[in-house]
Amino acid sequence: MTLNEHSSPNADAVSKTIDPPVFLEPIKDCCVNEGSTIVLHGVLTGSQPIKVTWLHNGEVAHFGSPFFNGREARFVVRECLPEDAGAYTCLAESRAGKTSCSAAVFVRDFESICGVSKLTTIASESIMENGGSPKTPKDEPQKAKDSSPTSCNKQSPVSSPRDVVPKRRANSGTVPALTFLNPTKHLEVKAGQTAKLTCFFTGSPPIASCWIRNKEQIEDGPEVWTENTDQSSTLVITEAKPQHTGRYTIVIKDRKHVAEHTLTLSVIERPEPPASCPVVTPISASSLVLSWSGPCYDGGSAILGYWVEVKNQGGAEAEEWRQLTARCESTSYRVCSGLEPRQEYCFRVRAFNAVGVSEPSPVSSSVKMEQKDSDQMEKEPPRVYSCITVESSHKVTDHYNLLEKLGTGKFGLVFKLTHKETGLVCAGKFYKGRSAKERKAALKEIELMNDLHHPKLVQCLAAYDHKPEMVMVMEYIAGGELFERIVDDNFEHTEPASARYMQQILEGIAFMHQQKIVHLDLKPENIVCVDTTGTSIKIIDFGLAGKLDGQTPLKVMHGTPEFVAPEVINYEPVSLATDMWSVGVICYILLSGESPFQGNSDAETLALVTAAQWEFDEESFEEITDEAKSFISSLLNKDCRRRMSCQEALDHPWIAAFDSRDLTSTKSLSKEKMKRFLARQKWKKAGKAMLALKRMALLSRSESSSSPTTTGEAFPLSPEAEHALESLERKMQGPPSFTRSLEDQSVARGSCARLTCHLTGYPDPEVVWLCGEEPVEESSTVQIEYEEDGCCALVLSKAGPEDTNVYTCRATNDHGEAFCSAKLVVHE
Repeated sequence: MTLNEHSSPNADAVSKTIDPPVFLEPIKDCCVNEGSTIVLHGVLTGSQPIKVTWLHNGEVAHFGSPFFNGREARFVVRECLPEDAGAYTCLAESRAGKTSCSAAVFVRDFESICGVSKLTTIASESIMENGGSPKTPKDEPQKAKDSSPTSCNKQSPVSSPRDVVPKRRANSGTVPALTFLNPTKHLEVKAGQTAKLTCFFTGSPPIASCWIRNKEQIEDGPEVWTENTDQSSTLVITEAKPQHTGRYTIVIKDRKHVAEHTLTLSVIERPEPPASCPVVTPISASSLVLSWSGPCYDGGSAILGYWVEVKNQGGAEAEEWRQLTARCESTSYRVCSGLEPRQEYCFRVRAFNAVGVSEPSPVSSSVKMEQKDSDQMEKEPPRVYSCITVESSHKVTDHYNLLEKLGTGKFGLVFKLTHKETGLVCAGKFYKGRSAKERKAALKEIELMNDLHHPKLVQCLAAYDHKPEMVMVMEYIAGGELFERIVDDNFEHTEPASARYMQQILEGIAFMHQQKIVHLDLKPENIVCVDTTGTSIKIIDFGLAGKLDGQTPLKVMHGTPEFVAPEVINYEPVSLATDMWSVGVICYILLSGESPFQGNSDAETLALVTAAQWEFDEESFEEITDEAKSFISSLLNKDCRRRMSCQEALDHPWIAAFDSRDLTSTKSLSKEKMKRFLARQKWKKAGKAMLALKRMALLSRSESSSSPTTTGEAFPLSPEAEHALESLERKMQGPPSFTRSLEDQSVARGSCARLTCHLTGYPDPEVVWLCGEEPVEESSTVQIEYEEDGCCALVLSKAGPEDTNVYTCRATNDHGEAFCSAKLVVHE
């Protein structure tokens, strides 16, 4: 079946009624004095909700006080500084679109206000001393040639050169994006070990980081702390405990970008003991079935299985506990050997996971084995099966009479046939076979049928290939679908009868699984009654079946939403356990008449299956035994490793003890809900499920392969990350620092001299170059380069002897200043 995507019929109507945001009153340019308040104000209209973001020089403003009440947008900066000047943009966004409005803000510093500049004073003194104008590199006296260079000085060599506009870092867009490098998604450690959650990243320093858990930032302490560099961050937990299990989010920030990544930590330990003692159900004089409840806590790691132990209570000497099996993978186990007649035994179990084995469960009550007799098990008479080869020299009509049409499927048509010589009634499955893919599917089904010779599986009797059509002749099953039989008013529906149906289904599936074949389309329509009076059933339709070879994982994208297993939707490898999930769903419906994953649409149904969200409806399961509920619960487990195998399901007390039930005193089950279930199935269109299944699989794969969130305000951050931005901004703050200093240079006259250094600091330092003690101004032959990556250079395109001097790069920000000097010598 396939599932079409559903779209809202009102979508177009809604889109026509919403208006994009529009500025009724735009924000305006302003000029304020240093230390006063900047107030930017605008008025918006448009359909709500509207999101307003304020930008400063193209980047989100993490300072100031924004305000928006749905109409009025305001941004206030109190006690402003000169660096608060620049271009401010109010960005308004809604579902209908977005708009923006910008304004320029100029901040007059104190010295400009007073009309006094220290550098002006210095320049005036220089003019009085030398009778001329301030010097540039071209007229600097040669007395500085013998000066010693200094590097990264902490004291200014001259007074603040305020008449030269400091150079600001370029905004070229060449800085690498802030990106996580192959981040870990899950870390598992044993209890008591040291857990180190490490994430590597690349970006432009400085980079600040913090770790968040339960919406709170993790502070350094004696047991938990962080180790941070500009390339990595590690959260260290010295002695991991189960309570440390959970989701951890790392948030990192550089000058322009923010990124976050979430990983999970599992602290695992030995599981707790099974919650209950084993319940003993005798099957025969020498065999019994044990069933128990799993641990209340699995130790943080999936339960891999159970140890089953036995102790002989009736021996002459006290016997120690001995192990019956260490490989039981479910919460039930059939004991078929090792028990002596007339001996009394008790049992206990232990759970184990990847860490170790639990303490033992409570001990079962004692059970005494009866005298062994020669039980005669009823067996179906042996049947002769034959392997089918595809007949291409004859047509199906050469050997069979073609009668009425029985049904239609995605493969083609089904007709009733009778053999011309024997009169045997059969069913003919006519494949279209027009494409190579259809022919391959038909041949594959025929090939599989040769491995499925079992009385509970429908048999293939012959096959014909007369291109382009292919025909498979099958057993004719006269009894109709099982569920249709059950809702018949003349048919009694009970829990023991349901157990008998499930037993037959399991017998057929068990044989398939022995051949490493998975059905992959088990559903009520494919369970049919052999005749119109008895209770024998067969499994039909192996068109979607596949064979597991143990080498290449088998992934499929087909099935029916209500019965398909989570691993199919997630496009993960299927296994024999995939069929067992479908068996659990069939049993749930058989007993209650309701589907455990029925949603309002097939897409919703698939979502419920993926989440494995189901429960026993109190009303529908009021009369159902706990053993039946245990049987279903052991199958509808999202973790396919924890589902019962087919043999374990046959050994489950609800199935294994079928023959010992008193069928005459069993209460009949209601059929009303099952009638409604069948009615829903009939009107469902055949073309919807596959599309929904593929859509869910693509969504699941895109989520599992998604990269960590990285944003330059382009992607929304989690609320925790947004809350962490303020602290990261504080962490990034720091004075200028030279990561690469200037080096002395010697060049020939007329050549290009280039003095280069690299600096960091936050906020971005402003740079002034000095020649000797005088500020350097840019001209046609003198350029100052200050790149976004922090590289800063002074370039003299045509150096002359008069340019020989000590050159200093001075970097300043709110937290301090730094200097770096080198000597340039220009030879004649």
